[in-house]
Amino acid sequence: MSHPQAHRPARRTAIALSLAAAVFAIGSASAADRPVLSKTVADAMKRDLGMNDQQLARYFNAERTAFVNEGRVARQLGDRYAGSWLERGADGNFSYVAATTGSAKAGNVAGVALRQHRYSMRQLENAVADLDRVHAAVSKKAVLGGVHAWGIDVPTNSIVVTVAPGYALNAVDLVAFSNVDASMVRFEVSSLEAPSPFLNVIGGNAYTSGGGRCSIGFSATRSGAKGFATAGHCGGVGTSVGLSGTTVGSVRAAYYPGGDMAWASVRTADTLYGQVTKYNGTVQRVLGRTEAAVGAAICRSGSTTGWRCGTVTRKNVSANYGNGTVSGLTQSTACAGQGDSGGSWITGSGQAQGVTSGGSLPAGSNNNCGVASPVTYFQPINPIISRFGLVLTLG
Repeated sequence: MSHPQAHRPARRTAIALSLAAAVFAIGSASAADRPVLSKTVADAMKRDLGMNDQQLARYFNAERTAFVNEGRVARQLGDRYAGSWLERGADGNFSYVAATTGSAKAGNVAGVALRQHRYSMRQLENAVADLDRVHAAVSKKAVLGGVHAWGIDVPTNSIVVTVAPGYALNAVDLVAFSNVDASMVRFEVSSLEAPSPFLNVIGGNAYTSGGGRCSIGFSATRSGAKGFATAGHCGGVGTSVGLSGTTVGSVRAAYYPGGDMAWASVRTADTLYGQVTKYNGTVQRVLGRTEAAVGAAICRSGSTTGWRCGTVTRKNVSANYGNGTVSGLTQSTACAGQGDSGGSWITGSGQAQGVTSGGSLPAGSNNNCGVASPVTYFQPINPIISRFGLVLTLG
């Protein structure tokens, strides 16, 4: 990749100063009308998110506000839209917040109080795309080694670049090579290992893929054929797929790297269920695929760590997996491990969210469930549905 030599040193110096002044930390910043919430889901959310019954009820009120208003807020603000999120206050109450690059004093939009941000969502998304472009153009990926991920942090109105200790200048170079405004960037140092696909091999159940183990995402048909959505890194097109020791089909469509999505076929005799196992003998029904807001509670299911819950922390994240970058991921605090790859992500109200892609693990561990603030990524379901022409099976 070639760049004007005069451009890079000046940019690098300016960004390095920004990096030196930054506070490095591990972790994250700071539906339906009537949610279908079983006691098992409620207990898992309270366990993993530190909620009591009253706070859980308040959360769902805020989630419904987000569901009703997010689309209209974005349309009304247009180019001034700077994102929206669910926010938990110090008192445990939840609220739905929207941001604009215009004046926040102009009043409410659709009954939602506004905050003022500097950068619009379009500017932030363009910045991520530019960093993706720079990384793709680097011929020797080791030059940017130690740079774990980059993505939009909506509440802080910034692009967060996560980097390993000792690799700060590589993160600086990534930004310096781009056209991204350095004031838009915030750096975080993570002591966890670099993100990697969770390879080891009804939603959440195990399946074998080319000798490895992954987890089923969501039952879905393609042109009438039966199958399921899962992660692309679990196996390319033609990879055999087995359930309970029996070969039932193969991967028929895959996109990895770039994205982390796949669709695998099963036999016509197999039955598809619009359900996700909670690994306790019960299931969560799949009722739709409305995307949850940043800050929303979310649970995931996989064959290694079972049923776990967390919150959505970032969207449109690009993860540097070493063998390629995967873009458009969503980041969450729900923990996961190797073998959970491809498994289901779903809200307490039954809205399918995506399939497990990867995350950052402590050295020597096959999961990040012992970490105070896990970093786990999932591939959103809607791009999978659109790319492969799938029809989601509902419960």
